[in-house]
Amino acid sequence: MKRLFAPVLLLAASLAQAAPVTYDIDPTHTYPSFEADHMGMSYWRGKLTKNSGTIVYDKATGAGSVDVLLDLASIDFGLDAMNAWARGDKFFNVDKNPTATFKGRFDGATGGVPARVVGELTLNGKTRPMTLTVNQLKCTAHPMLKRDWCGADASGSFNREDFGLSAGKDWGFKMDVNLRIQVEAVAKE
Repeated sequence: MKRLFAPVLLLAASLAQAAPVTYDIDPTHTYPSFEADHMGMSYWRGKLTKNSGTIVYDKATGAGSVDVLLDLASIDFGLDAMNAWARGDKFFNVDKNPTATFKGRFDGATGGVPARVVGELTLNGKTRPMTLTVNQLKCTAHPMLKRDWCGADASGSFNREDFGLSAGKDWGFKMDVNLRIQVEAVAKE
């Protein structure tokens, strides 16, 4: 009887490990950063310092989804005047559009690690398709919380004019924005 029961337990354990897990994004270790052209002279770089969301991830299959809320008032170029301008009515107009969202699903997994996140970015009241490349993804036990913990690095780009954010175009600003996103998330209790 024990010989028959042991394989059933092993199968049940492997199926439990293959189940999707929901992770809360850690806002103290997640900072979407970006770079945007300044009239062909240089690139301005900044980040969004407040965000929240969830990631659902099945480590066995690489399937899952991402749902992130970005606080546009938290934009930080490292220059107070630029931050105020970006939050103002001539650009993000955070009084009218205080947040941006990205929702997507994992795609192209190899060995349980997705190659990309295919989804949609909603910014300035407009929703457009966006794909992020997953450059790195690792999961392990969190040393203090003793729960599963995942971290990733992803990159992508978008054309800000597609979202009605064309400030500076007449002065020669390129409309492409490059993204670099580092994210850490901890399994829900």
